[in-house]
Amino acid sequence: MAPRTPSARPLPAAKGAVDHRRMANAVRFLAIDAVEAAKSGHPGMPMGMADVASVLFTRVLKYDAADPHWPDRDRFVLSAGHGSMLLYALLYLAGYEGMTLDEIRNFRKLGSRTPGHPEIEAHPGIETTTGPLGQGLGNAVGMALAERLLATRFGPGLVDHRTYVIASDGDLMEGISHEACSLAGHLGLAKLVVLFDDNRISIDGPTSLATSDDALRRFSAYGWHTARVDGHDADAVYAAIEVAKEAGRPSLIACRTVIGYGAPHKAGSEVTHGSPLGAEEVAATRKALDWPHPPFEVPADVLAAWRAAGRAGADARRAWAGRLAESPERAEFERRLAGRLPEGWERAALAVRDRLASERPTLATRQASQQVVDALAAAVPEMVGGSADLTGSNGTFAKGMTIVRRGDFSGRYLHYGVREHAMAAAMNGMALHKGLLPYSGTFLVFSDYMRPSVRLAALMHQRVVFVFTHDSIGLGEDGPTHQPIEHLAALRAMPNLNVFRPADAVETAECWALALARSDGPSAIVLTRQAVPTLRPAGGGPNLSARGGYVLAEATGPRRATLFATGSEVSLAMAARERLAAEGVAAAVVSIPCWELFDAEPADYRAAVVGPCPVRVSVEAAAPHGWERYVGERGAALGLSRFGASAPFAELYAKFGLTPEAVVAAVRARL
Repeated sequence: MAPRTPSARPLPAAKGAVDHRRMANAVRFLAIDAVEAAKSGHPGMPMGMADVASVLFTRVLKYDAADPHWPDRDRFVLSAGHGSMLLYALLYLAGYEGMTLDEIRNFRKLGSRTPGHPEIEAHPGIETTTGPLGQGLGNAVGMALAERLLATRFGPGLVDHRTYVIASDGDLMEGISHEACSLAGHLGLAKLVVLFDDNRISIDGPTSLATSDDALRRFSAYGWHTARVDGHDADAVYAAIEVAKEAGRPSLIACRTVIGYGAPHKAGSEVTHGSPLGAEEVAATRKALDWPHPPFEVPADVLAAWRAAGRAGADARRAWAGRLAESPERAEFERRLAGRLPEGWERAALAVRDRLASERPTLATRQASQQVVDALAAAVPEMVGGSADLTGSNGTFAKGMTIVRRGDFSGRYLHYGVREHAMAAAMNGMALHKGLLPYSGTFLVFSDYMRPSVRLAALMHQRVVFVFTHDSIGLGEDGPTHQPIEHLAALRAMPNLNVFRPADAVETAECWALALARSDGPSAIVLTRQAVPTLRPAGGGPNLSARGGYVLAEATGPRRATLFATGSEVSLAMAARERLAAEGVAAAVVSIPCWELFDAEPADYRAAVVGPCPVRVSVEAAAPHGWERYVGERGAALGLSRFGASAPFAELYAKFGLTPEAVVAAVRARL
């Protein structure tokens, strides 16, 4: 279908004589001018999708620019984050506070609210950080899922909104799009509408260079409603969205557009994808689209029409606020949306800790985690669990939970299937939506499949809990394909991700409490397959894991060596301490369940824990990268710098030198 000239029909939200063509051109030229001023950026997509986006923001989207935090607003996700100026132009034109012309002029400059790709912390009108293609689409699935879960809990009077996405060819090429959209179709997320920018151009050139997919047939196979429209025909776009809203399933609308629409010499070409048009082409585009205004100038009548569209949802927002004020669920609804955990929730985790400390079981930390999850899920009703087809192995299905199914969103547990990447992206979307606290599980080795979404959770400071079990060669016979080696180091290298690897059942409960309490970023809880002994003494008291690291067992005399470990290897260090004591060498054992928390402690505390003696040895069944910060130049970091093998775990520990004897030998060599 060949795109035609944009429809000139006045839009209902655009008062007076202002027609759609001028409304959309305001978006186009703000994007063109900002990219020219920055001397970098992606003008082609905003130029091509200005018609679709203008229809969405003036005729469809439920929002009030005066209150970007309105919980029942429709969500808009620009998954094609490279076209960020499309979003910034819409926010300015609609009248969102803080998105000024100066911010548009400062596009891509340090400290501006208009970074190269959308970032949630830059402006409250930005729903999610996008740029890595496919991530926004995965987030949108999570947002649409959150809406259904919360609507089932609180009713349509408080929760009744839709999620709209603008996605590019690249979004649909990324593998995460298959995972996320297959899940959305399976669950029947009918309030999700994806507007596909079908411009058939990628950075390298025509998309035919790399793909020949039929996107509509593909999405039909997922169980989606699909449609194809001319993306420059405003009325056709509007009509297609209205049909999608009644389809009873998620919708993909392929909007056939021209990238760089209006540029006489560059439209339809990859040269508009990621480079400014250049002064001559900008001038020619102004003439071609009859936009005689200087850079960054929007005619008063056009701006007034846009501002009226931005205010059009005010009455709906006020009516919603009235319903909330009268609702008996108001306090609980507001608590969840604010991210405040229920009163006394932490006691649930610490009660499990104290019971396990008293019982002193020999138990895999994944099994201890299951007991903690059972208690926390009962105390924190906004927790929503899941697993990537490893529920029994991960221990993430809490007692009392029921399964989320198509048509029944009363449950709190999701079977994500073998879709680790979509699982993590959807969890981010649920957290961004607010009102839910998502956690889910898979094997640690498969964290590689979801790393881009874990990274974005950290970048966006979202409260998400990733449960990674089968954390080392200790998983045994499944062999090196499933035995993580470099994964702990890779996760610890990620800024703003707290990585917890508890030593026993007691630390497991403490780490869960810390992960849930954290409101400014994600946590990874790394757990064993094999059983480990309880090491901490019985009794209550403070959460010792809260400081990241602590002296688990002090030396029996003047300290001559310090042994560091995490997870299952802490018991090896304790055994080595006993053997060293028998030889007259007083050694302390330091457990560091969370490096990130320990490194954030004051220097005097860390120095007291590490101790003054220069003989320091660490042991961890993983790549030893990073341990030098604790053991120093004279120390030893026992770990694995090769892949594992298939055998019972005890044999593997012996083969790879992760034994009490090896720790003792390393200490002896340095005394």
